[in-house]
Amino acid sequence: MIPLSILDLSPVPEGSDAGQALRNSIDLARHTEALGYRRFWMAEHHNMPGIASAATAVALAHVAVATSTIRIGAGGIMLPNHAPLIIAEQFGTLAALHPGRIDLGLGRAPGSDQVAARAMRRNLAADVDQFPSDVVELMSYFQPAEPGQPLQAVPGVDEAVEVWILGSSTFGAQLAAHLGLPYAFASHFAPEQMRDAVKVYRERFRPSDRLAAPYVMLGVNIFAADTDAEARRLFSSLQQAFLNLRRGRPGKLPPPVDDFDAGLDRYGRAMLANALSCSVVGGPETVRDGLRAFVASTGADELMVTAQIFDHDARKRSFEILAQQAGGA
Repeated sequence: MIPLSILDLSPVPEGSDAGQALRNSIDLARHTEALGYRRFWMAEHHNMPGIASAATAVALAHVAVATSTIRIGAGGIMLPNHAPLIIAEQFGTLAALHPGRIDLGLGRAPGSDQVAARAMRRNLAADVDQFPSDVVELMSYFQPAEPGQPLQAVPGVDEAVEVWILGSSTFGAQLAAHLGLPYAFASHFAPEQMRDAVKVYRERFRPSDRLAAPYVMLGVNIFAADTDAEARRLFSSLQQAFLNLRRGRPGKLPPPVDDFDAGLDRYGRAMLANALSCSVVGGPETVRDGLRAFVASTGADELMVTAQIFDHDARKRSFEILAQQAGGA
């Protein structure tokens, strides 16, 4: 069975609020830990009413306390928004409190619009060109301290934080390969360069003291329900949210609707078919077959599953069905 992990964006459904969304995330983490999922990641997004995980390290701290075995991590921290020392201290603190369980996925996108990016950074001088050097600096803070070292991350020094590079293009693939780090690709919403990026990463990988061989995790939307029709209905919440975001109207996660595809114009249909092509939507057998086909086609070492489902109980049920079917994948 290929390892399965979870990317939870702590969705805020219409009619609910961020507090309830975060409590739902904690409940989902407990639930999926019991089901045998390997990791529970949350992502940094800003100025998005439908996502409650902006203060990612804070949210992860609550999830970590509520669980005991599942790995907890960021998928990811958008490093241009932060000083590397601050992130080293935050995730060093998590690692000190929860040894052997902390992952740190690093991305170079802002995780926001330009208005929010400017508000976080005060200016945009910390551009993406600094990302490789910032990653190297950040990792250095997790090394054992040298005698007389003038600057240390405390906590952080000598903490076992598993660092990943995230990406949606070949840039991150090249960096992960060069540094000998595991690589996660955002194919769940930006699949265009997935195959090229994976090929570049595997071909150029250089073993490191952190990782001996290339390791690829791919994002995939999986919406499972007891029937294909119900799964397609649940999927319509993500479809609506994605269209709203692309059209400049981000909001809370909309409730599902019946026959959403029938009302799409040609532009919307093409946009969703492209952006959400790495999705498996259906009942148990459909999910089993779709999961098997995706793994066979991509050669992924691990899958990072996400499911923006409006109803929390239906979201928990979706991950139950997936766990049951993954044994046959």
